[in-house]
Amino acid sequence: MCAQDLKGLISQPMRIIAANRFYRPDHSATSQILTDLAEALVRDGHEVTVITSRLGYEDAAADLPKRETLDGVEVIRVWSTKLGRAGVFGRMLDYLTYYLSAFLALINVVRRGDVLIAKTDPPMISVAAGLVSKMKGARLVNWCQDLFPEVAGALGMSWANGPLGKSMVWLRNRSLKGAALNVVLNENMKEHLIAEGMPETNISVLSNWCDARIRPVPETENELRREWGLEDKTVIAYSGNLGRAHLPPQIAELIQRTRHIEGLAWLFIGGGKGADEVRRAAASEEGGTVLFKPYQPLERLSESLSVADIHLISLAPECEGLIMPSKYYGVLAVDRPVLFLGSPDGAIARDLREHGHGVAIDHEAPESWRPAVEELLASHKDRRGLIDPAWGHAGLGEWRAALKELG
Repeated sequence: MCAQDLKGLISQPMRIIAANRFYRPDHSATSQILTDLAEALVRDGHEVTVITSRLGYEDAAADLPKRETLDGVEVIRVWSTKLGRAGVFGRMLDYLTYYLSAFLALINVVRRGDVLIAKTDPPMISVAAGLVSKMKGARLVNWCQDLFPEVAGALGMSWANGPLGKSMVWLRNRSLKGAALNVVLNENMKEHLIAEGMPETNISVLSNWCDARIRPVPETENELRREWGLEDKTVIAYSGNLGRAHLPPQIAELIQRTRHIEGLAWLFIGGGKGADEVRRAAASEEGGTVLFKPYQPLERLSESLSVADIHLISLAPECEGLIMPSKYYGVLAVDRPVLFLGSPDGAIARDLREHGHGVAIDHEAPESWRPAVEELLASHKDRRGLIDPAWGHAGLGEWRAALKELG
C-alpha cells in the first residue's frame, strides 16, 4: 500500500505513541531511525511519546532517566531487567520484563484515535501493542525491521521451526492482520507476509534511512583515513554489527582469498560475534592489511563511512525477506559502491543490478569472489555518482509523507 492509498486513516495533528526497546541517546540502528522519525513528526506538529527501556544496546547497565523530553518528544523509560546480550536467558528475561512494563505504560498512555507505532525490538511487541490498540481504540502501525520468529529459525534455532515457533507466527500474524498498516523494508518481506496470508492492502514498503548528517567526505579532507594509515590503500570496509546473519565464515574466506591483492586493505568498523570470528581468522594468516576499529560516534560517521572506497554488505540467503541490512542506507549516503555477499536474488543484489552501484557475489561460488573484487577495485571510482546520496536519507521523507496522507 503506497502513501496515497492511506488517505483517510488519520487526519490533522496526531497523538503518536511509539514502542521500541532503545531510543536516544542510544546509537543502535532502531534507536537512531525512531529518534529521527519522532523528532521529525514533532516538527510537523504532532504530539509524540516514546515508550522505551532504560538500557543501552551496548551498555545494559546504562542509567538513563525514567522520563524526559528530548527535542519535543516525551520519552518514558520503563523498568526491565538489565542482563544484556551476553546470554540467551538474559536477553529473554530483558525482553519479557520490557513487554510487561511497556504494556502497562501503553495502557496508561494510549487513547482512542491515537496512532501506536510498534517496532520489532523486542520481537513480538506487535502482539502487546495490538492488544492495547484493540482495548483503547487506537490505530496500530507495525514497523517490521525483521520478521520473528522466522529469522531465528533461519539462523538455526530449532525451536523456531517447531510448535512454539508456529504458535508465535500465528500470534504475530494475528496482530499484523489487526493493524491499520504494516511497514516492511523491501519487496521480499512484503511477499513473505502475503504468503503468510496477510492482506496486501495493509502492507507498505518504506525504506529505512541513515542520519541526515551523513554525507560524502573527500579523501583529502578525511582525517580518519590518515589516522588509520590508509592514504595509500584501496579500502573495502564493513561497518556496523557483524552477526550470525552476516555470513562471518564466508567473510573470513573472502579476506583469505583477496588479502594479497596489491594495495588492498580490509577494514572492519563495529563489533558483533561474527566480527570476533573474522578477527580470529584474519590473525591466523600473515600478509595483507586487515584492520579492526570500534564503533565510531555519530559525529564521525561521515568520515568513517567515507574512509572506504568500497563497502562490503552481507546477508545469509535464508534471511532474505526476513531482515534488511540497515548499513546499506549509510553507504548510499556517502556515494560508495557496494560489494554484496549473499544470494544473487536478494533485495540488495537486485538493487545493485538495477542501479549499477555495486557488484553481488554468490556466497556459494567462492571461486568467483577474487575476480569480482578485482573488477570492482578497477572500476570503483567510475561508479561514484551513479546514485544520488539523497537515497540514503529518503526513507524518512517516505514515512512523513505516508503519515501525512493518513490524514
